[in-house]
Amino acid sequence: HGNHKESSPFLNNSEAGKGGDYYDRNLALFECRITDQNPQAVFTQNKRKGWLTYSTMGGAAVSRNESWEDGSSLEELDIRPKVSSLLGKLVSYTNLTQGAKEHEEAESAEGSRRKVSKSPSMGTLMGVYLPCMQNIFGVILFLRLTWMVGTAGVLQSFLIVLICCCCTMLTAISMSAIATNGVVPAGGSYFMISRSLGPEFGGAVGLCFYLGTTFAGAMYILGAIEILLTYIAPQAAIFHPTGTHDTSSATLNNMRVYGTLFLTFMAVVVFVGVKYVNKFASLFLACVIISILSIYAGAIKSIFDPPAFPVCMLGNRTLSRDQFDICAKTTVVDNVTVPTKLTELFCPHYNVTSEHCDEYFRFNNVTEIAGIPGAASGILKDNIWSNYLEKGEILEKANHLSVDVSGHKSNLHLYVYADIATSFTVLVGIFFPSVTGIMAGSNRSGDLKDAQKSIPIGTILAIATTSLVYFSCVVLFGACIEGVVLRDKYGDAVNKNLVVGTLSWPSPWVIVIGSFFSTCGAGLQSLTGAPRLLQAIAKDNIIPFLWVFGHGKANGEPTWALLLTAVIAELGILIASLDMVAPILSMFFLMCYLFVNLACAVQTLLRTPNWRPRFKYYHWALSFLGMSICLALMFISSWYYALVAMLIAGMIYKYIEYQGAEKEWGDGIRGLSLSAARYALLRLEEGPPHTKNWRPQLLVLLKLDEDLHVKYPRLLTFASQLKAGKGLTIVGTVIQGNFLESYGEAQAAEQVGMAIKNMIEIEKVKGFCQVVVANKVRDGISHLIQSCGLGGMKHNTVVLGWPYGWRQSEDPRAWKTFIDTVRCTTAAHLALLVPKNVSFYPGNHERYLEGNIDVWWIVHDGGMLMLLPFLLKQHKVWRKCKMRIFTVAQMDDNSIQMKKDLATFLYHLRIEAEVEVVEMQNSDISAYTYERTLMMEQRSQMLRQMRLTKTEREREAQLIKDRHSIIRLESLYSDEEDEGEAVPEKIQMTWTKDKYDNDKRSRNSAVENFRELISIKP
Repeated sequence: HGNHKESSPFLNNSEAGKGGDYYDRNLALFECRITDQNPQAVFTQNKRKGWLTYSTMGGAAVSRNESWEDGSSLEELDIRPKVSSLLGKLVSYTNLTQGAKEHEEAESAEGSRRKVSKSPSMGTLMGVYLPCMQNIFGVILFLRLTWMVGTAGVLQSFLIVLICCCCTMLTAISMSAIATNGVVPAGGSYFMISRSLGPEFGGAVGLCFYLGTTFAGAMYILGAIEILLTYIAPQAAIFHPTGTHDTSSATLNNMRVYGTLFLTFMAVVVFVGVKYVNKFASLFLACVIISILSIYAGAIKSIFDPPAFPVCMLGNRTLSRDQFDICAKTTVVDNVTVPTKLTELFCPHYNVTSEHCDEYFRFNNVTEIAGIPGAASGILKDNIWSNYLEKGEILEKANHLSVDVSGHKSNLHLYVYADIATSFTVLVGIFFPSVTGIMAGSNRSGDLKDAQKSIPIGTILAIATTSLVYFSCVVLFGACIEGVVLRDKYGDAVNKNLVVGTLSWPSPWVIVIGSFFSTCGAGLQSLTGAPRLLQAIAKDNIIPFLWVFGHGKANGEPTWALLLTAVIAELGILIASLDMVAPILSMFFLMCYLFVNLACAVQTLLRTPNWRPRFKYYHWALSFLGMSICLALMFISSWYYALVAMLIAGMIYKYIEYQGAEKEWGDGIRGLSLSAARYALLRLEEGPPHTKNWRPQLLVLLKLDEDLHVKYPRLLTFASQLKAGKGLTIVGTVIQGNFLESYGEAQAAEQVGMAIKNMIEIEKVKGFCQVVVANKVRDGISHLIQSCGLGGMKHNTVVLGWPYGWRQSEDPRAWKTFIDTVRCTTAAHLALLVPKNVSFYPGNHERYLEGNIDVWWIVHDGGMLMLLPFLLKQHKVWRKCKMRIFTVAQMDDNSIQMKKDLATFLYHLRIEAEVEVVEMQNSDISAYTYERTLMMEQRSQMLRQMRLTKTEREREAQLIKDRHSIIRLESLYSDEEDEGEAVPEKIQMTWTKDKYDNDKRSRNSAVENFRELISIKP
């Protein structure tokens, strides 16, 4: 085994000659062969020089090659499973939710001993339809729907229910498509969104859904307390109003105390064991169904025998009935007319005609009207229109006889009045929680016999049923109940009875008790579901600080998550108002539904190969409509809550993105990015870039040392400072070797690529890395220069390090590679930047508080030299530096006029810089420079072009272009002819031979550094 080689997709050197044999082989990794006698699964793999074959017969794996290392068979089979076992696992795969079922089994000894899990057996009715119904019907139906109908009127209430139900129906269609495109384990909507839109969206929406479910628990508890203290046991109140106007604060404090007690009790029940919650689930559901049926029964009965719930009116104002018994000003006792309790309340000194009496009470009569006129009374026409009220406004019956005089404000507590200001938008926010709960079926997908079929049918039927109930209730309430009673939120006009209860049959207590138990059950379910959702998010480890909530008891019960849920729910209970908590959870649920619709729309439009839902009745337009309704409802119900919810989701999204979620779920956003990138690249191809959009797109060529480490990492620092995060940067390098025949070079290229990527991240270079393995370094560089980039995103500038020590090196490659790279860059018509002494360049953490960036503008390059210092100054390192431009004039040039022209030129370029003109003798300028430089008269002409007409400017440009193309052709041919000859030693631009010799002597003795480069004077 000593000479055993690792299997690889590459051919070793010894096998290079036999490489052709591999193409004639069958290269399938898996192959199934079924015979009449016994099934055999045959696993083949390219190993060493031949093939290894493993067959399973009756579950035993037999090796037919003795040279395989011990234990590696098990590892290989773990990594690459046999087809038979793979299919077996897929068929028997069940994913029970992290919900009640397995925790209940784990708590019992019998359940813990059970090795084989029961196959999922729930059908559509028990698994999806009834749980969804139970979650959708809630506290709002019993406590606020009548008030909503009375305030908004039948038509607008119908509209509110229609909008909310359309929103959930469209979301259910999108959810059905996602849920039937694979298995949805615990976490329900969180799992669907995170696997469809990626960890960032998944984490943000998952936490929003968690917060929504937690606040829902708080809302249900507040609803249960309201029913308890208002309708069941008002005497249980701990705080009592000290004055007539102190009722609200006492009520709120009672809600806080009892709410905290209820929450603590429910949290303990959930902590002790969810099996108790599950055992009572059917009881809670029965309460909901019986309560709703009693409403329908009462509505039918009211047609021929309406219940007696008289409402006492003073003029057209509604009186609070719980403070007096007789609805009259006087009554006869023992043939003597005496004032009633009502008169005593309005007239403190028992004299009806007294000046001390309330003015409105003196001028208006006390009458009694029926609170429930019944469905046959025609009251519907009075309730069809809206009647919105301001806070503190008294409930009045329109078209009722009254004398319009103002009464004492101190008597306001004797009337029924509005406790909050109402409007269409407020009612939308309060009603929306009564249509949430549509995810209950998808959360249980592991318990379903056929989730692909049950989830769509059950959820959509549940929404249709509940919508029908809401629509019919809106009409029935408007047709059966008096308008002032409908607008009476707490039933003060009907002797503190629950308004829905007054309509129900056989007794109001049916609804009171039923709604109390159903809200308690819904609160328990929220406190059971929310911690499991948080646990699912924590276990995915996309939000690092939540990791502690992934742990729990030995049976998997999320203890820490339950504790956090109880703390957040307590915040909702401290708000103490159902009408204030409802819009908060509306926001979080709407945010969640919005992203479910977005996930479906994105997947449908991208047509990803994995998007194959069994549910076919979906369309991207429906998903977009659902998404739009969700967004509209968020801002309709409460624009500031909507902004807060979006801010929270946005912060979570950016946090997960900043932490760098190391999850790859094949999400739709990655596909969307690919589509957007393809579209943008195709748009870039439509034409050449305009000069206004031109910026250096860099190809940075890095040199590697013998250990394959980057020799000059400061090149990357320079690139990041030059780019400041804008445009394209490609970092390329070449490893010498044979990519086809040697696995080592390929692996080395991968490691070098990873190292360079890390350096790119450290230096904050926004770009890509490309490592090429080539037989010759110059060939590799040539390939990089030619082929890097894609479409319109190609480099236009090459950044190359200076070849140090090439004079002392005996190896001609030290300078030849550099020269070849320069020639390749020229041939590709690209700009070339060669930073010299780059090791002395400042790092990204340094700051220059003063200094100069000097530009020697000798060769006219189209403004590139002007642009570079400007781009550098955009970076914080160079921001405080000043820019100086030096240009060279011959003795016979007018240097003063030239300086003025150059200053004007820079002014038009909008670049701030000092201008210096250096005069030189003709003998100081070498012939090479003279040929390669824009002639002085040409440069003067260029500066004068600003004053030329358009046609003259075009003619001048054409002349210069023709002259340059001739020079370029001559230089190219001369380069080819001189390829075999030695490179001439003297290639200097503005220096004479004497100066060159002096510099050569000093360069050999002195250390090259950045300060010497700055101090060079021509």
